[in-house]
Amino acid sequence: MIYNKITEQVLAAIKAIVGDDWVITAQPELEKYSHDETEDLHFYPEVVVKPCTAAQVSSLMKLCNENLIPVTPRGAGTGLSGGALPVMGGLVMAMERFNKVLQIDELNLQATVEPGVITEEFMNQVAEKGLLYPIDPASKGSCFIGGNVSHGSGGPRVVKYGTIREYILNLEVVLPSGEIIWTGANTLKYASGYNLTQLMIGSEGTLGIITKIVVKLIPRPTIDALMLASFTTNEAACAAVSAIFRAGIIPSALEFMERRGVEWVKENDGIAFDLKDGIGAFLLIEVDGTNQDVIFADCEKINHVLEEFDCKEVLFADTSAQKEELWRLRRTMAVSVKSNSVYKEEDTVVPRASLPELIKGIKQTGGKYGFESVCYGHAGDGNLHVNIIKGQMSDDDWNDKLKDGIREIFELTVSLGGTLSGEHGIGLVQKGFMAIKYNETHFALWRGIKQVFDKNGILNPGKIF
Repeated sequence: MIYNKITEQVLAAIKAIVGDDWVITAQPELEKYSHDETEDLHFYPEVVVKPCTAAQVSSLMKLCNENLIPVTPRGAGTGLSGGALPVMGGLVMAMERFNKVLQIDELNLQATVEPGVITEEFMNQVAEKGLLYPIDPASKGSCFIGGNVSHGSGGPRVVKYGTIREYILNLEVVLPSGEIIWTGANTLKYASGYNLTQLMIGSEGTLGIITKIVVKLIPRPTIDALMLASFTTNEAACAAVSAIFRAGIIPSALEFMERRGVEWVKENDGIAFDLKDGIGAFLLIEVDGTNQDVIFADCEKINHVLEEFDCKEVLFADTSAQKEELWRLRRTMAVSVKSNSVYKEEDTVVPRASLPELIKGIKQTGGKYGFESVCYGHAGDGNLHVNIIKGQMSDDDWNDKLKDGIREIFELTVSLGGTLSGEHGIGLVQKGFMAIKYNETHFALWRGIKQVFDKNGILNPGKIF
C-alpha cells in the first residue's frame, strides 16, 4: 500500500476539525508518540491529533481515508507489542481527551466510559459504589481502558472472573470510512447476527477507533486472603498451579514469580522481603469472597495441596499493608527487570498443566542461545511473561540469533496447546511469528475482515499480519 504525506492543505483541514491547540507537529513533542513500552523502537508520526468527540474522530477518519493517510490510534502508550507505533508515519490519533466516566448504572450493574479513562481510576470509582471491574493489568495505574479493550488485556484476576471479553457489552466505534456505529447492545445476552463487539476486542485498532465502552460490573467481594508460597524450583511451583484447581478451588489470583525477579525488585524498589537461600520460585495466591469461613477453608485446602509439591513455606498477609507490599512485589517486577538490562518481553500462554514443561523449555532454550530469562505472570490462567535478558550475549548474537531462540519458545508454546499472546497482543513485534500457530486460511480470513472494515488499509497499518 502506498500512502500519501500530510500536505499543508490537509493539515489545515485537521486543525479546522479539532482546533490548533490539539494538533502537534513539532519534532520534540512528537517524540512522546514515537514509542510505547516495547523495547527501544521509535517511529515518528507526521502529526499527532487529540480529538475529544466521536464526531471529530469521524471527520478526521473521512479526511484521512479520502487522502490515503495512515492513522494509528493511541491510548496511554503502555503497550508491549508495538501496537501504537506509527510505522507508516502519517497521523497518530491520541485518545487522551476521551477521559470521562459517563455513567455508572447501579441498577443494571453497567457503566459507560470513554476509552481514555485510566483503568485504575475507573476501578476505584465503581469500588466506591460496592462494585467490581476485575480487569486489572499490571499497568492499571497508567493504561487506558480503551487500550485494554483493543489488546484484550487481562491481569491477575482473570483466573476467577474471566477475561475482558466477558465484561464488554457494547462499543461505539468510528470506522475508517468515518461512519459511527454501536457494535452490539447493552444486554447480557446477544444472539443477533455476527458479534461485532467481540470482533473489535483484541483487534488492536486495525478495524475501528473505539469512542465509548459499555462494561459489565459485578458486586465487589468484601473479604480476601493472600498467601505467598515458596518452592525450591520453578517446575515445582508451576506444577502446583493446576493441582489447586483440581482440588476444587478457584483463587481470585494465582501469580508466579521467579527468584531472580524478586531479587531485582528488592534491589530496585526497596521492598523489605526475606529472600531465603534455596528458594527458586514463588506463588502469590489470593482467595476472595463474602464469607470468611469459606475463604479460610479454601486457604487450608490450598495449603494441603502445596505440601504435595515440596512447598517450603507459606506466608499469610495479616494486614492490608502486608497485602499491598506483596502485591507491589509482583506488580513492579516488570519495571525492575527491565531497568537492569537490554531486554525483550514475550507473552506466552498454555493450558495451565503445561506450565512446568513450558518454563523448563524456556530455560533450555536460553542455555542453547546464551540469553538469560526472568519469568513471572498469571500462572492461574497459564499466562507466563518471559523477559529475555541480554546478559553476556554479544551484540551480533542479540541482533541476529535471538529471534531464532524466541521462535523456538513459541514453537514449544504452540506444541503444548498454547498461543503467542495471552494479553499483550501481536502488534508489530510478534507478527513475524504468527505462522507458527496459524495457516494461510487464517490469514486469508483476517485479510478479508480487514478489507471489509478498511478497504484502503489506512487504520493502524503494519500490525498483526
